Amino acid sequence: MPKVIFQDNTEDNFAEGTVFFDVFKPRFKDALKNAVAVKVNGKLVDLRGALAGYGDIVRAELISLDSKEGIEVCRHSVAHVMAEAVRAIYPSAKCGIGPTIEDGFYYDFDVEKPFTPEDIAKIEAKMGEIINGGHAFTRTAVSKETALETFGSAGEKYKVELINALGDGEITLYTQSGFTDLCRGPHLPSTRFIKAYKITGFAGAYWRGDEKNKMLQRIYGVAFANKKELEDYLHRLEEAKRRDHRKLGKELDLFSTNEAIGSGLVLWHPAGSTVRRVIEDFWKKEHAKGGYDIVYTPHVAMLDLWKTSGHWDFYRDNLYSPMDVEGQDYIVKPMNCPFHIQIYKSHLRSYRDLPIRYAELGTVYRYERSGALHGLLRVRGFTQDDAHIFMRPDQLTAEIKSVLHFTLYILRSFGFNEFDVYLSTRPEKYVGTLANWEKAEAALKAALESTGLKYSIDPGEGVFYGPKIDVKIKDIIGRSWQCSTVQVDFNLPERFDVSYRDEHGVEARPIMLHRALMGSLERFFGCLVEHYAGAFPFWLAPVQAVLLTVTDRNNAYAGATLKKLKAVGIRAELDDRNEKLGFKIREAELRKIPYMLVAGDKEEADGMVSPRAKDREVKLESMTIEEFIAFVSKEGEPEGGEIL
Repeated sequence: MPKVIFQDNTEDNFAEGTVFFDVFKPRFKDALKNAVAVKVNGKLVDLRGALAGYGDIVRAELISLDSKEGIEVCRHSVAHVMAEAVRAIYPSAKCGIGPTIEDGFYYDFDVEKPFTPEDIAKIEAKMGEIINGGHAFTRTAVSKETALETFGSAGEKYKVELINALGDGEITLYTQSGFTDLCRGPHLPSTRFIKAYKITGFAGAYWRGDEKNKMLQRIYGVAFANKKELEDYLHRLEEAKRRDHRKLGKELDLFSTNEAIGSGLVLWHPAGSTVRRVIEDFWKKEHAKGGYDIVYTPHVAMLDLWKTSGHWDFYRDNLYSPMDVEGQDYIVKPMNCPFHIQIYKSHLRSYRDLPIRYAELGTVYRYERSGALHGLLRVRGFTQDDAHIFMRPDQLTAEIKSVLHFTLYILRSFGFNEFDVYLSTRPEKYVGTLANWEKAEAALKAALESTGLKYSIDPGEGVFYGPKIDVKIKDIIGRSWQCSTVQVDFNLPERFDVSYRDEHGVEARPIMLHRALMGSLERFFGCLVEHYAGAFPFWLAPVQAVLLTVTDRNNAYAGATLKKLKAVGIRAELDDRNEKLGFKIREAELRKIPYMLVAGDKEEADGMVSPRAKDREVKLESMTIEEFIAFVSKEGEPEGGEIL
């Protein structure tokens, strides 16, 4: 009789084959009401599964619906219900796959014609009928041959393909109210545990993500433990639509893409370019303070450079085809690092010279499939805020710490204060010595701990040339965006034979850090637009103030006032059109200009302006233009902080 150790460290013995529900019932009767699965020796299994084959000592823990693992089980179960609903309405539909994703799930179907909004409404209604039926999810283990026969006879060719790709042995199926699907599980005990769900969208998707395969119809949905969480999510979804940088980019005339130029290649309009210039100027100034040398490198290079670096072998699918230049193959650059290495190698280096820090706003080009392109967030040409640091091994810890503090300072300067941080450690296949890897990982940990940030270990997810830290910023509505990264590299210094003379005059190999603070300017700009919903803070706004005349006779006064604003570097405009003041104010608000300065007869007579903030809750009294300049000076560019 196996001994079961429960989550509260109590224990008891049970007969082999006892159902887990009955194992927990004597001690955890109340908890069972909200339990949807069991974690047995670290693995999730069905609550209605049997205590069999787990050994003499079994650790078992109830998983509740409102836990992270419990809601994952729920979402996968809802995907099965959705597949059942589709098959009930469209009997000829063929089922693809239905995995969980962040906040929800999707399922792919091969149907005669694409789904419509009316179809989706029918499917969602049918799901409600199935869920209200309180049907149990039943697991069945069958042989591969039986599974092939089951789905083959039903004409489910995609399931047959999936089964054929599996090894020989036991295959599990799950059934609810007569609908059977191929699945590892676990699943909810029954559909009655599905409390809050909604279909959120549908789109075309190639079978198994391969554009050579047939286009299927994908339906997306979400599910949560309760209706309040669903309502909160749907509110965030609406807020995300309102903040969509593609929509705001057009409304505020910030940027565009153009099919005549090519997908994924961005045109920066004057307003967007102004914000970008402010970002770049701030970036350059802070890097100069931080001991970096700014460099510039070409947009193309000979193919051999990328063969030496390894990019041609490891990332060929993301690189553009070579072009012939006088008999030599060149490609547009996908990375900046080989160029920085060549700058380093242009001189003999001493241990006294290190660390050497090169930084570049370098535009690179990578091939992305057209279906993956997404506004500024996924493009084919983008500018990295890139830097590479060459250092002695004894400098590694201090340099990583400095980079991480610099990263957090830059991100916080732009209004991001919440982060998800990950430390990715050595993968199975790696280059360099184990001693160097251990030192690098220890240095990354020390740097993270110096910040006081919480972080998670992502075991085995480092790149082949070294471990890394990834920092994801959280925007104002809680979404995470991958931007910053710090990577330790043992590979490129070896491949390019990079060296320095140590204190004994002997050639030594430096360690190299790759780091990006904002990631790419395009992606970071898109994040900023959505974070601020297009209403940039004063120091970033493309137009910081607009003078609004009440009548034409105020034009000369407003024009002279405009010159005073521009003389101190405030980005200001004059709206002296023969339009009503209310119309001008509304238009300035739509452009999300931080301040509107009204200049009418009274203001002109008193030598003042009447300011209005875009935030209508902020009430400002009339003031001289000098007083206004002093007032907004507090909202200027961040003054900077210590860069360790």
